[in-house]
Amino acid sequence: MWRDSFRLQIFCLLMAVLAVVVLVHNFFQLEHLDDDTVSGSNWITENGAQRSLSQPARTTRKPFCAYKQQALSRREQAEQESLLAAIQWPDPPDGKVAFLQSTDPAQSDFVIVKPGGPFKVGDQLEVLVRVKDFQGKPKQYGGDYLQVRIHSPLLKAGATGRVVDCHNGFYKVFFTLLWPGEVQVSVSLVHPSEAVQVLLRLREERPDRVYFKSSFKSGRYSETTECNICLPGDLPVCNFTDLYTGEPWFCYKPRKLPCASRISHAKGGYQKRLLTPEESLLFQSEVNIKRPILPSGPDSVMVKPRAFTDSSGMDRAERATVSPSGYFYEDEWRSRTHWVHHFNTSDAVTKCLQGKVIHLFGDSTIRQWFEYLTAFLPDLVEFNLGSPKNVGPFMSVDLKHNILLKFRCHGPPIRFSTVFSSELRYIANELSGIVGGRNTVVAITIWSHFSTFPVEVYIRRLRNIRRAIIQLLDRSPKTVIAIRTANVQELGPEVSLFNSDWFSFQLDSVMRRMFSGIPVHFVDAWEMSLAHYLPHNLHPKEVIVKNQLDVFLSYVCPLQ
Repeated sequence: MWRDSFRLQIFCLLMAVLAVVVLVHNFFQLEHLDDDTVSGSNWITENGAQRSLSQPARTTRKPFCAYKQQALSRREQAEQESLLAAIQWPDPPDGKVAFLQSTDPAQSDFVIVKPGGPFKVGDQLEVLVRVKDFQGKPKQYGGDYLQVRIHSPLLKAGATGRVVDCHNGFYKVFFTLLWPGEVQVSVSLVHPSEAVQVLLRLREERPDRVYFKSSFKSGRYSETTECNICLPGDLPVCNFTDLYTGEPWFCYKPRKLPCASRISHAKGGYQKRLLTPEESLLFQSEVNIKRPILPSGPDSVMVKPRAFTDSSGMDRAERATVSPSGYFYEDEWRSRTHWVHHFNTSDAVTKCLQGKVIHLFGDSTIRQWFEYLTAFLPDLVEFNLGSPKNVGPFMSVDLKHNILLKFRCHGPPIRFSTVFSSELRYIANELSGIVGGRNTVVAITIWSHFSTFPVEVYIRRLRNIRRAIIQLLDRSPKTVIAIRTANVQELGPEVSLFNSDWFSFQLDSVMRRMFSGIPVHFVDAWEMSLAHYLPHNLHPKEVIVKNQLDVFLSYVCPLQ
């Protein structure tokens, strides 16, 4: 019996030793959690079920390019392939082309087909553009990026046109004549086809050409490291992938501080020396960036008046295909898809917004709406939240008329100066926290800060936002939601590599397709900025912003 007792004592002793070993091992693991590779992911399933929302920021040693490793459903994969096919740009036939064989806008020209008319309001005007290289030889292939407009300076009228690439050095341009009088045609070469191929390469191969940084701090000690959607090399990184949306974001891990000590995000800077000497010749301000192509004959036609009704009675699907969507006349935007009321007094705007909460999400181009409304409405007073200038979040309140106006920037990537980590919010998550209803208004814009990344990154972001919008409208169908499109801007050699209108045009095309068919409204900032006579600007001047808001407010308070 004593032998059984001895065996039991030995067994208990061994179990105690084993327990101590396990305890020490677990303690060691906890102590070194930030230095280990942590596997697993925290994603939302397709039906919205949440798998895990409590895991802290993780560290991994593996470089991660999430846009290449997305787990897509069949429907999502098919949509992505369709979107990428829709924006596919034609390649030059022989690969690299020497500069002298690239498009020269000074030697190219355009002609108006049947310039003598006669033309009436509502008719189509056709223009033929012929491009040549710097040796004066006609080009035999397409792929140039053109911008076109018709305008009447004395009437402060303007509209965009539709360009058709014939893939043989010729382009057909179609305009709808929308007002009477003398109407002039303008054609510009934004980038030659050879430059577009360089932009394509940069987008796919150098998504790091804009880099970001985050500050980490504990007590008096701080460190700053580089951040991005995709980080090269084998250095350990902090994984800040959003647990709700799966939006990826990574920073190189600080040497001494844990990932959880991150306090801020900021734009780091722009990479230099991205082009070869030969490629640099394709990006010259006075030579081949946004240069006019001149006519070889008349550049204007006379248009006679005619009873012309716009398309305000169209359904939503038809409105999405109308081109152009509107036009300027006497400096006021006239939409062809719905009635626009021009809110020329602060009283009219206040009456429209009375009793409403307005959420503005996006970048600095929609922050302009916040700034305009706060300055224009005398009773709308900005409440000081202590936010960094030009970054936000911002809030203005009109207690007398019960108006609350809020602005918040979208989540990374965003090229703002310092943004507190606690204020890095994704639009989809913010939408999920909105109750909605007839007195809730939402406006969104997101495009400019995605221009340096492969389009798959942008598609992922829009997919998350679209899902959140559909859920919001499902629980609160009377919520008004508007999407502000991209806009054109002034371009130079450096800006073209990061924020070219060609990048924006591609993203804008994707956005319009992804949001077509759901009950949201579009504010066509692209056509407004292109059709207006003022110089192109990333942040359009007040007259254009005012017209954007007229369209937006006409959705909020439609004319009966």
